[in-house]
Amino acid sequence: MLVLALDTATPAVTAGVVRLTDGPGARVAELGVRVAHDARKHGELLMPGVQGACADAGIRLRDVEAIVVGAGPGPFTGLRVGMVTAASLGDALGVPVHGVCSLDAIAQAVVLPGKLTGNLLVATDARRREVYWAAYEAEGARLTGPTVEGPDSVAERLDGLHLVAAAGTMADRFGLPVREPASPTPAGLVAAAAPALDSGRDPGPLEPLYLRRPDAVPPGERKKVHT
Repeated sequence: MLVLALDTATPAVTAGVVRLTDGPGARVAELGVRVAHDARKHGELLMPGVQGACADAGIRLRDVEAIVVGAGPGPFTGLRVGMVTAASLGDALGVPVHGVCSLDAIAQAVVLPGKLTGNLLVATDARRREVYWAAYEAEGARLTGPTVEGPDSVAERLDGLHLVAAAGTMADRFGLPVREPASPTPAGLVAAAAPALDSGRDPGPLEPLYLRRPDAVPPGERKKVHT
């Protein structure tokens, strides 16, 4: 199965074409990957990345059989770009669109070469001096999260999780060996979605993981001025 994978949950604007094969073992192979880093230009960079990844893979966009998109957690504007683009492409191409937790995708990318000797912490930048984080078993199954908190609060909650490594853009804040990648990869996104892709079932609605309210709010009612 040829899968288009997208993620805009971090400053990395990621697009890739991945082949998902049946059976055990290494099931995902990246055929074309484009990554650009600019937190303010998700909208401008994503579609050129999609077109470039397809060109690198030697396929046409209409050859894609499914789409996987990172659903965050991440900032409102970045997530909206990726998820709206994925939904629009899925509708135009007539293919299913599966959303996955972007932290799950990082965890899956970490363990693709082989399981860890202990548990994994994945943490990305949530701004406001906070991180988005989740913890995972050695084979990539999520233990807890995703949550948004300050790094000090996260550190206090890590006892008992027996963590051996950290990944993500904020991994170096926790005194653990740091594993790559820092942001979701196409292979990790597809690996996270593999059970749903294998099942052939129709995906549910795309639900972004904002974890907190957006900064922008509708203006309130104007105060009456008495003259």
